[in-house]
Amino acid sequence: MRAGRASSANLGRTRTCPHCKAVILESASVCPQCRHHLKFGAEAAATDGHSGFCALKVEGTLQHKEGRGDWEYSVVLSIRNERGEEVSRQVIGVGALRPAESRTFTLSVDVGTPGSTKR
Repeated sequence: MRAGRASSANLGRTRTCPHCKAVILESASVCPQCRHHLKFGAEAAATDGHSGFCALKVEGTLQHKEGRGDWEYSVVLSIRNERGEEVSRQVIGVGALRPAESRTFTLSVDVGTPGSTKR
């Protein structure tokens, strides 16, 4: 295996975070959900995410207007491939808003290259 490149057989492989049980990339040194460190020392340095970047970030606020009753909401994430086929769909969260309440939602897609650490 060349330095800086992971085997294409391992590309996109997942594992379960031992802390929060979220499904995450095997190459992650920090869990994106609970933010616990998963790798330490030289292995973490090889996959510390400094070569990555945020490819997409969208933020919006849902502001409830007074006098319109209570609202309920569902946050749904859908991922499509290059042919427009849905490859994943998940309900991320649900909740309720009373008049004069608001919620801010942020979606970010972080992109990086897997580390060169041998497994």
